[in-house]
Amino acid sequence: MRTNLNALTVVRNLGILAHVDAGKTTVTERILYATGTTHRRGEVHDGTTVTDFDPQERDRGITIFAAAVSCAWDGHRINLIDTPGHVDFADEVERSLRVLDGAVAVFDAVAGVEPQSESVWRQADRYGVPRIAFVNKLDRAGADLDTAVASIRERLHPAPLVVQVPIGAEDGFTGVVDLLRMRALTWDGDGDTATDGPVPDALHEEALRRRRLLEEAVAERHPAALEEFCDRETLSAATLTAALRDLTRSGDGVVVLCGSAYRNRGIEPLLDAVVAYLPSPLDVPAVRGTLDGTEQERAADPHAPFAALAFKVHATATGRLTYLRVYSGTIGKGDTVLDASAGRTERIGRILRVRADRHAQVDRAIAGDIVAVVGLKSARAGSTLCAPGAPLVLEPPTVADPVVSVAVEARGPADTDRLASALARLVEEDPSLVVRTDPETGQTVLSGMGELHLEVAVEKVRRDHGLAVALGRPGVSYRETVARGVSGLVHRHVKQDGGAGQFAQVVIDVEPLEEIMGFEFRSTVVGGRVPQEYVRAVEAGCRDALAEGPLGGHPVTGLRVTLTDGATHVKDSSDMAFRTAGRFALREALSASTMTLLEPVVEVTVTVPEDAVGTVLGDLAARRGRVSGSVTRAGAAVVTATVPLAELFGYATRLRSRTQGRGTFTTRPTGYAPAPAATPTR
Repeated sequence: MRTNLNALTVVRNLGILAHVDAGKTTVTERILYATGTTHRRGEVHDGTTVTDFDPQERDRGITIFAAAVSCAWDGHRINLIDTPGHVDFADEVERSLRVLDGAVAVFDAVAGVEPQSESVWRQADRYGVPRIAFVNKLDRAGADLDTAVASIRERLHPAPLVVQVPIGAEDGFTGVVDLLRMRALTWDGDGDTATDGPVPDALHEEALRRRRLLEEAVAERHPAALEEFCDRETLSAATLTAALRDLTRSGDGVVVLCGSAYRNRGIEPLLDAVVAYLPSPLDVPAVRGTLDGTEQERAADPHAPFAALAFKVHATATGRLTYLRVYSGTIGKGDTVLDASAGRTERIGRILRVRADRHAQVDRAIAGDIVAVVGLKSARAGSTLCAPGAPLVLEPPTVADPVVSVAVEARGPADTDRLASALARLVEEDPSLVVRTDPETGQTVLSGMGELHLEVAVEKVRRDHGLAVALGRPGVSYRETVARGVSGLVHRHVKQDGGAGQFAQVVIDVEPLEEIMGFEFRSTVVGGRVPQEYVRAVEAGCRDALAEGPLGGHPVTGLRVTLTDGATHVKDSSDMAFRTAGRFALREALSASTMTLLEPVVEVTVTVPEDAVGTVLGDLAARRGRVSGSVTRAGAAVVTATVPLAELFGYATRLRSRTQGRGTFTTRPTGYAPAPAATPTR
């Protein structure tokens, strides 16, 4: 047992997080190269990367699907997940963060914190994932470490603890000064050879100043470091390292390193920092799950009952792969496991150590491992797999509600069944996709997180299944809310059909909530006129009624319902009667209320040449956009605006044509806002 537990201390499960084009995939490729996992450096622009192996990723030059790889560094095994940076694939990031112990957040040294950087940082906050930061692209014109660090401090609000000073700037960037060891690390032209030497004379004073700032920042936040700092007025490298590890794992600070992944400079110190500061499976709290409503913990112990979470499903030509994070226990080839989410047992066919699209078969996996297994038929992303004799349900990753929809249909009637099967497989692999049949039109509707998300999904159907698919114009998911409610609405539900009757009377008030997205139910009934069990039934009925609003059948949100009075019958009242009464009462109240249509809005960040700013601003205004900021950065203008999602369809093509292909944009969902009265909803 001791040996197995010691083995877990040398495991690091981490993800690479960043905004699109910040260099995540290049960082991952250089890590694989530095660890000897690959023998040539993969390039995104050449389509030779290990983790962006899907044809669409190579065609588009972006990461679409989270890819897992394993490598070794300094006696440690690193299980690494390269995550997407585009907002449309944020659900891939969410599922990855749910099973990771740590992360490396990559930032562009010119742009600093960008919109999606902020989004993935908040996602990591939700799961309490410790992070270190890597400021990339220091070789670019306009790169500035201090500016990037300032944006981390201002927009993300951690305490950035800078442990390196760059040697040279822009094209002249050749290395870094390690402030803990006070040594310089420089790289040759191709980045393959690193030289360790003394700090250059020209940087000596600056390095001493920054070392002092680092010591003061650490001492301010770490009691043991503060004690040594007060006694000696300095901190040893050992104390600094230990304090930085504690601050990283507690989230009270984030270690900041720098480099240029493209030129292979700064990767070795980054790997050293991963090993030194990010936690092993033994350093994170025991995973929590529920059993019959009771919360339980499972420690990261190979001898504990088996428990794992499936976080990704991928159908390949050779079979169905289910990616697992093993939290406790040990699993071997041929073992039987319980899918606690589905309530059925399954058999493990094979266990694979993953390197993107390549796999190495292993005999077993233990607590702390991230592996893929073959043979599971029912497990989905978010399913808990556990020992049949020790059932447990782990909390699944959060799945965001889709916001964009398209109608899809097979071009030939003979392909209709094949299309249904292909869409079912898509949803199985990606839970953020939803397929439904429109009850009014009979069309098959595919919903997802954005226009690009749906484009990728449909192209996958075309490529993988050889289907010709016709698409309708994308639609967005509207909501309805109460602008002015009603009071004292009385609804009596009475039903007599020869058997036991149904009777329920409720009186409700409906009013808008300050929070535009949400629902609140409360009861002010006194004297037992409506028993408590029936109050819960009324609430359930009201929640049923929220599914369709009176304006266009959209979900209703942003309201408070108060049950003020009611009446019961000694024989005919029941949970079902009061649930039905609650549902119809709220429907009547909504029809009598003043309702407002809500539409999804996004924050758009457009980067264009300065001479195209006027054109871009005019186009955003025509799309009902509200500009919130404009700055000039490294010769380009960055415009930020809030725009209704429905107005952004086709914007990529329009922006390219208006800027001669030089403009780019990213989006970040910000919620819902009232839509104009004339907005079409169907």
